[in-house]
Amino acid sequence: MAKYIIVLFLAVIVAGGVFLATWDIPAPTESVEKTIPNDRFPR
Repeated sequence: MAKYIIVLFLAVIVAGGVFLATWDIPAPTESVEKTIPNDRFPR
């Protein structure tokens, strides 16, 4: 029984890796601009 659980676990890991490698993640379309005050930087 432990052998089947290990094989199933490895299959899930491999399937997740293949999914992440082939997933076409869309690029962000909204630009973000933040003003950081100079007081936050050490001198």
